[in-house]
Amino acid sequence: MGRLTQRRRVTTIRAEGTVTKVDQLAVEEPLELRLGGESFTVTMRTPGHDFELAAGFLVAEGIISTRDDLRSLRYCAGTDELGNQTYNVIDAELDTPVPLATRLQARNVLTTSACGICGTTSIDAVEKTLPARGPAQLRIEAATLLGLPELMRTEQQVFRKTGGVHAAALFDAEGTLLCLREDVGRHNAVDKVVGWALTQERLPLSGTVLQVSGRASFELVQKAALAGIEMLAAVGAPSSLAADLAERSALTLAGFSRGGSINLYTHPERVHVEQLAEQGG
Repeated sequence: MGRLTQRRRVTTIRAEGTVTKVDQLAVEEPLELRLGGESFTVTMRTPGHDFELAAGFLVAEGIISTRDDLRSLRYCAGTDELGNQTYNVIDAELDTPVPLATRLQARNVLTTSACGICGTTSIDAVEKTLPARGPAQLRIEAATLLGLPELMRTEQQVFRKTGGVHAAALFDAEGTLLCLREDVGRHNAVDKVVGWALTQERLPLSGTVLQVSGRASFELVQKAALAGIEMLAAVGAPSSLAADLAERSALTLAGFSRGGSINLYTHPERVHVEQLAEQGG
């Protein structure tokens, strides 16, 4: 696995003068995903949990849905100018080959760390057929929900060092942290969480909340819905398209989760507020 951070000398300018010091940056490197030896896509990511990232991406693309769909993941040979293994190419062997039509319309272009749907030609190609959702299993206390951002922050080790990565954290209804992943790409962090769940044979993720450190975009709602997650909570704002998809997919979408308050944009019935009202007197 590659380094998560890189030391770099920086010059800081302040009103009282200039200071030169060593800072730490979050590492960003390309990762090529191949299916059966054929190139499928390239994404920019923070190295680490690469197999989870690949598996979660395939779930998000609607290519696999269970652990049995994925025969194997392996790093392909690749070295840098010093002859060191780069771990920047993964080959996935699937139980069922991906049809040619799917490969041809794949996002076989650079997917940046800022956007998980770059290269997709239309919204129709992005919005996958979502699986049927069973009866809601999640019921969470408002006080628990409000505490998730702080619980997530305490576990963001790379962010503490660099301030340059996003996080996605999966919690149960009691606020117990199940999985947390960090990455320069917010969509990658979510893919890593979903990939973890796939490898642990925990999909669909009924009864869980996905807390993310940034805003709630269409792509993150789609990834959460495809994984069977019942609530997506974001520190920032949701987009209109994200709210529309959350409404249609029976996903509770929350935004502006700042510890003291939170906005519920869709399906608020999963959040129990009575205990919070009692605490407020």
